[in-house]
Amino acid sequence: MISLAPYLAVVLLMLSAAGCVVIQSDGDSGHDWREEEQDNRSAISGMQIGMTRDEVQQKIGSPRDSESYRRGEDTMLVWFYRTHRTKADGETTRDEMTPLVFRDGVLIGWGEQVYLSSR
Repeated sequence: MISLAPYLAVVLLMLSAAGCVVIQSDGDSGHDWREEEQDNRSAISGMQIGMTRDEVQQKIGSPRDSESYRRGEDTMLVWFYRTHRTKADGETTRDEMTPLVFRDGVLIGWGEQVYLSSR
């Protein structure tokens, strides 16, 4: 008769190890969402009013989402960066992002109030 004990031990070891794996990517191709949020908050805290689009992009990278519109004679551009998770649903929505608002290519501010007042 063949002993199943060694096989059972291997299976139990595999199952216990599998339970220890935690993946926090939230669908972001392996990049930890906490890291991304922290990096973005840190970069935004170092922003200065008057920076150009290029300067901001060099500092923080490409936005998750963006929009552009005209306000009178001004061209408004809003870049959205993920900064705070509100619910674990695998999706990043605008309520989880901080808007950076540009007027004619120059940063005029960031945050929800600046975004709403620029509309």
